[in-house]
Amino acid sequence: MKRVGDQGIVISPIKNGTVIDHITPGEGLTVIRILGIQDGTNITFTVATNVVSSRGGRKDMVKIENRELVKSEVDKLALIAPDAKISIIRDSKVVEKKSVEVPTDITGVIKCPNPNCITNTREPAESRFTAHPRGYRCCYCDTVISREMDIGDYI
Repeated sequence: MKRVGDQGIVISPIKNGTVIDHITPGEGLTVIRILGIQDGTNITFTVATNVVSSRGGRKDMVKIENRELVKSEVDKLALIAPDAKISIIRDSKVVEKKSVEVPTDITGVIKCPNPNCITNTREPAESRFTAHPRGYRCCYCDTVISREMDIGDYI
């Protein structure tokens, strides 16, 4: 067991898997939802929310045993936790550590909030968004998902 933070929170280390650290406070459970991890699956995971960060402030953290994230999952994660750090653990050692990169072009990840957008009709059009000064803009209908909106609701 390892103590984390000033309040003595105990988090067990994992032997193999992924640790996602420095998640925006309150978004840990959204990360689990976006990664498709739900009750009833055989995936063991830990979510720590609102933990004191060594950088100051608060953060969430997610540990997923026996699973390494693929690029499409990391891209989704970057949208809701742009400051997240990902550590790959093998045989109880960190073998890779990287920051997420917020993508400028996103295809097939975000659902357009405009019900009249072609991506929300029976047409075979996959959603496409590009970075915009206020957030992300739909390439079809120009709807902007602003940074103030909860982008996790559209993933």
